Amino acid sequence: MRAYFTTFYITEIDVGTEGRVTDHLHPEWANLRIISGELPVSEIRNAPPFGGVTGILTGPTSTAVRFTTGTSRIWGIGLLPLGWAKFVSAPANVFADRLCDAAAEPEFAPLLPLANSLFGPEPDELAELERITRHFESLAARPLPEEARIRAVHHALVDPEIASVAEMTEQAGLPTHTLERVCRRHFGFPPSLLLRRQRFMRSLSQYMLDPSLTWIGAIDSHYHDQAQFVREFHRFMGMSPRAYAALPHPVLAGVMRARMAAAGAPVQALHDPSRD
Repeated sequence: MRAYFTTFYITEIDVGTEGRVTDHLHPEWANLRIISGELPVSEIRNAPPFGGVTGILTGPTSTAVRFTTGTSRIWGIGLLPLGWAKFVSAPANVFADRLCDAAAEPEFAPLLPLANSLFGPEPDELAELERITRHFESLAARPLPEEARIRAVHHALVDPEIASVAEMTEQAGLPTHTLERVCRRHFGFPPSLLLRRQRFMRSLSQYMLDPSLTWIGAIDSHYHDQAQFVREFHRFMGMSPRAYAALPHPVLAGVMRARMAAAGAPVQALHDPSRD
């Protein structure tokens, strides 16, 4: 099932009985997060605060999600575009840049039994991982009509040499109108925005893994100049690079390093679907 997921990952946060911690999720692919303990309050651009939910389904995002949480255990299931097509019946663009209660949306009905039964009476990481694996194995027979197209588009998207929709179209071997449709339905956004997100996340990841580079050293080569990068930073993160660098990153800094070691990419958007 590797082609359907970025990772299954657990994040354990301990800030005592009264503590809270705040951080920002970067633009990423869809995620199901199942929480035990203090429930987070999350904020995404142009939406009211979202909280009080043990099973949060986030569609693919093109903006940061600010979250505040307390002591908790959080299992995350990162759905690649192929995984969204496999396990969710709705087009990805319908849920793009949205936070949802997995129990409230009929499109997520196949995921709900997992959200309701993941945690036992005591924490048991291996048993929980086994429940996740078995649940998705039970759904793996679902048909996936556009698998070849989704794979071709994703391989073109993660190629750092691809800088334009025309190049992406050629690499994927699809007509432009088909590329647009496949991207919106299965990836959540039009190809032009997806390419901008990739370029931005390559830059942000470089800086987060090695802040000694400074922003100038981390900016992707496809940016025309620093001013363009700053505009894109505001678009994707809702703040300036300087403001973001001044913030603490108590959760994401560690997650990115761990993810780089385990999965070969520090963020989900840069995950190579062909990686063994």
